[in-house]
Amino acid sequence: MMAGAPHPPDRDHVRSLFATLASATASSAQTTGSREELVHLHLDLVTLCARRFGGRGESLDDLVQVGTIGLLNAIDRFDAERGFEFATFATPTIVGEIKRHFRDKSWAVRVPRRLQELRAEVNAATGDLTQDLGRSPTPREVAIHLGLGLNEVVEALESSNAYSTLSLDHRGHGDDEDEGSSVLDLLGAEDEALEGVELRESLWPLVDSLPARQRDIVRMRFVESLSQQQIADRVGLSQMQISRLLRRALETLRGSFDT
Repeated sequence: MMAGAPHPPDRDHVRSLFATLASATASSAQTTGSREELVHLHLDLVTLCARRFGGRGESLDDLVQVGTIGLLNAIDRFDAERGFEFATFATPTIVGEIKRHFRDKSWAVRVPRRLQELRAEVNAATGDLTQDLGRSPTPREVAIHLGLGLNEVVEALESSNAYSTLSLDHRGHGDDEDEGSSVLDLLGAEDEALEGVELRESLWPLVDSLPARQRDIVRMRFVESLSQQQIADRVGLSQMQISRLLRRALETLRGSFDT
């Protein structure tokens, strides 16, 4: 089990609780009790998700309360017969509820001035290169153009998430809404599976089908919010190897979603 992750509840017990919720013969007391127990069993998961949003002006307890709303929604929507693990299904719903909370209150992460300036440079260079190349540049091409390291460009791209929460295919406002660019468009084809994008909620149940190492790396990156270097240090690989494994995993997930 990954360090820092909550101890998972017993799978068979969780399945039995969902079976009770789905049973037409279960009494009101039984369904209420099963729902309450499912919440209790997964509060550690909610806490882990809430910790990702520390330092944004709200207490952990408040964020856990918000995340619990997402957990309840996940319990109501979960279909145990599809064979997915509930925790894998619930995580993006919990995280999404917390993000919605901040978005609704118009609160944003405080981005350091250095990153704000770097992001402006990257955006300007992206526009210039798009005109020169006739396509969206990759982060590597932007880095070469600016004389920066690839990690600096990726960091600048990631900082944009402090201001908005985007799905893979969310499109920005151009002259025509349909002509706007998605996050994947802006990242460019070569590096489209790198950081700076949000996994679609419906892809998360497919994570369990990945090879064990890729599955762990995806969860460390998108659940624990570790950097590629932190993941490399944890599993004993190089940052470049982690980048390749992450790319391969996300491409597999995207392919699964598209099919």
